[in-house]
Amino acid sequence: MSSFGVLVSDQWLQSQFTQVELRSLRSKFTSIKNQNGKVEVGDLPPLMAKLKAFSEMHNEEEIRKVLAESNPDMSSEIDFEGFLRAYLNLQSHANTKEGSPKSSSSFLKATTTTLLHTIIESEKASYVAHINSYLRDDPFLKQFLPIDPASNGLFDLARDGVLLCKLINVAVPGTIDERAINVKRVLNPWERNENHTLCLNSAKAIGCTVVNIGTQDLVEGRPHLVLGLISQIIKIQLLADLNLRKTPQLVELVEDNNDVEELMGLAPEKVLLKWMNFHLKKAGYKKTVSNFSSDLKDGEAYAYLLNVLAPEHCSPATLDAKDPIQRADLVLDHAERMDCKRYLTPKDIVDGSANLNLAFVAQIFHQRNGLSTDNKKISFAEMMTDDEQISREERCFRLWINSLGIASYVNNLFEDVRNGWILLEVLDKISPGSVNWKQATKPPIKMPFRKVENCNQVIKIGKQLKLSLVNVAGNDFVQGNKKLILAFLWQLMKINILQLLKNLRSRFQGKEISDADILKWANKKVKSTGRTSQMESFKDKSLSTGLFFLELLSAVEPRVVNWNLVTKGESDDEKKLNATYIISVARKLGCSIFLLPEDIIEVNQKMILTLTASIMYWSLQQPPEESDSSPSTARTPDASPASSINGSQSPLIADSPDISSALTFNGTSSPVATASPGESPAPSVNGEDDGSLGGDISNLTIDDAASDSTVSSSHVESEDTQTQAEQ
Repeated sequence: MSSFGVLVSDQWLQSQFTQVELRSLRSKFTSIKNQNGKVEVGDLPPLMAKLKAFSEMHNEEEIRKVLAESNPDMSSEIDFEGFLRAYLNLQSHANTKEGSPKSSSSFLKATTTTLLHTIIESEKASYVAHINSYLRDDPFLKQFLPIDPASNGLFDLARDGVLLCKLINVAVPGTIDERAINVKRVLNPWERNENHTLCLNSAKAIGCTVVNIGTQDLVEGRPHLVLGLISQIIKIQLLADLNLRKTPQLVELVEDNNDVEELMGLAPEKVLLKWMNFHLKKAGYKKTVSNFSSDLKDGEAYAYLLNVLAPEHCSPATLDAKDPIQRADLVLDHAERMDCKRYLTPKDIVDGSANLNLAFVAQIFHQRNGLSTDNKKISFAEMMTDDEQISREERCFRLWINSLGIASYVNNLFEDVRNGWILLEVLDKISPGSVNWKQATKPPIKMPFRKVENCNQVIKIGKQLKLSLVNVAGNDFVQGNKKLILAFLWQLMKINILQLLKNLRSRFQGKEISDADILKWANKKVKSTGRTSQMESFKDKSLSTGLFFLELLSAVEPRVVNWNLVTKGESDDEKKLNATYIISVARKLGCSIFLLPEDIIEVNQKMILTLTASIMYWSLQQPPEESDSSPSTARTPDASPASSINGSQSPLIADSPDISSALTFNGTSSPVATASPGESPAPSVNGEDDGSLGGDISNLTIDDAASDSTVSSSHVESEDTQTQAEQ
C-alpha cells in the first residue's frame, strides 16, 4: 500500500481525507511555496479564502484570526501536515458558524450526495443480498460468494476491483469487456490499481458520480465510499427501464400527447413515483406519494399498490393491521408471492429508508408494471425516441457533462438544457468566470423569457469562446433543436479537450493545439514502436478494425494490451470484439471516455477524435523522466498480461503536483499507475519525447471538420420539420 497515493505520517489525519482531496490540497499547498521551497503560516489565508469550502463562510481576515489562535507567529514555517490540520480546524469553525453539527470529516459533499460516512447496516445487508443474487454464478466470484452481510467481507472483496467491475456489467451489460479485468486470486498493486481505474471510468460511463472517489480509496476498502458507489450502480440497474425508449408503455402515465415531453425529461426516480401514484389513484388511495421515505412508513401505499398489481395475492389483513411493522411484514409477504426478492426488512419500511424503498418499488415495477399494451399509444411513444446516431451522441454528451462535477445532473440532455442553466454551468466550468450569474435565472423557471435570457447568455459566451454559431439564437435551444444542441456541445467538448492538452505540464509553451497535432502525435507514437499502422484522418475507414488504437495504447503503455485477445478485425464480429476491448483498455489505463464500440466500428469522426485525444492526454500526464527517457516497446504478440507483471515490482503512481485532481476530461480524479524508470519491464527503444510534436507543425486539417462543428440554423433548416416531429 505504501507505494500508492499521498501518504501522511499521522494515520488519523490521513483518514480525514480521501486521496482525491489529499492530491488536490497538496497541489494547492505546493503552489504557494516561496523561492526557498517553504510555506509560512501567513501564506495560508489568501489560499484558504479562495477554497470553495470556506469562501462563502469566511473572508481572508477571519481566516487569519482563526489560524493565529493555534499559530501566533504568522512568519513561522508550516509543512503539509500542518496545513491539513489548519484546514480541518478552519472547517470546524465554518461548521460552527453555520450552526451545523457536521463532523470535520464529513466533507464528501454535495457532488456525491450518496456517499455518507455513516454506514447503514440495513443498506449494506441489502446490497450484499443483491450481489449474492446476481453474481452467485459468476465463474470467478462464485468461490467468494455468498458474502456474509454481518461481516466486512463486502469491503474486503471489493479491494481488488473485480467485484465492482462485474457489478457494473450487471447494471449495464457490456459496459466492460471482461477480458480487460485482471482476474486472479492474488493481484499485485499494479493490477489492482488497473481494475479500480477501469471501474471508476466505467462507472462514470454509465452515469455514476465519482468526483470524490479515487482508486486508493477503493484499494483501502473505505466502507462509506464503497457502499456509496455500489448504491449508485445498483440504482442505475434498477431504474434502467424507467424511460420511454426501454418501456414505451410508460406513455400511459400521461393524459395527452403534449405531456410526453415532460415525461421524457423526468429523472427515473420521478418517473417511478409518477407510476406509483398512477396505480394508487386507480386503487382508490387518497394521498399522493411524493418521496420514498416518510410517505411510505405506514405501509398503506404499498398495500394499495400491490393489491391493484397482484390482486390474486391480496389479503384483507394487510390493511386491517394496526401495527406498522406487522403491515410492512404482510406487504413483503405479498411481494414475495409476486417473486420480488426480499432485500429490505419491515423495519426498513417503517424507518423510511429512502434508498431501500426506492429499490423495492423499482423491483415491483420490473416484476409487474401493470401498464397497458395499447399498440396505438406505444407506437406514439416509440415515435418520440431519437434515431440511433442522435441517441448515441446524446448519451456521450450527457455523460460528459455529468462527469464535469457541476451542481446539476442531466437525465435527458435535450430536455434538461432547454432552460439554459446547465449550459451556463458547463461554460463556467470550461471557462471560469465567463458567466454573469446575476443575469441568470436558476430553475425551476416558470417565465419562458427567463429561459431565453439564459440561452442568450449561452450564445454570447459561445461567441466569446469563438464557437461557430451562425444564425443561432437562444430560442433555438429553448425550442430544443437537437441538431443545434449536439453541434454546440461538441464544440464545447472539443474546446475542453484542447485546453487540457494545451495546459498540460506546459509542454507546448501555451501553443494552441489543433486536431492536426493530435493526429500527428498518434501516428508518431505508433511509428516509434516500429509498427507501420498510420491513420490518414479521424474518419479513416481503416480505423474500424481497431488495430491502430490497440497499437497506440500499447505504445503508451506496453503492459496494458494482451495481444492474445486481439483479432484481425476482418469481420464485423471481430471488429466488435476489438472495439469493446479498446474502450475497456483505455479506461483501464486511465482515460475517461464515453464512446461506444459502434462509434469505432462506424468510425464516428467526433468520437474517434475524443478517444485519440484522451489517450494523448493520459500519455502526456506521465512524468517527463518516464515518457521522455524511458519509452517502452510494444508488447510482443505472444505476451500475456500476467507475464509482464510478476508481482515482485510495484509500479509507482504518477502524482505530479502540477496536475489538478479536478481535470475535467480525464476526470479519473485519481492518479494513474505507471511504471517508474527502474521498474519498467520493457527496454527503451529510442529517446523520443512523448510530448514532442516535432519542430514543424503542419497545417493539416480534418476533412469537413469545420462544417461538422458549425452550429448553424440554416444548415439544419431542412431537418427542422423532422426534429420538431421527434420532439
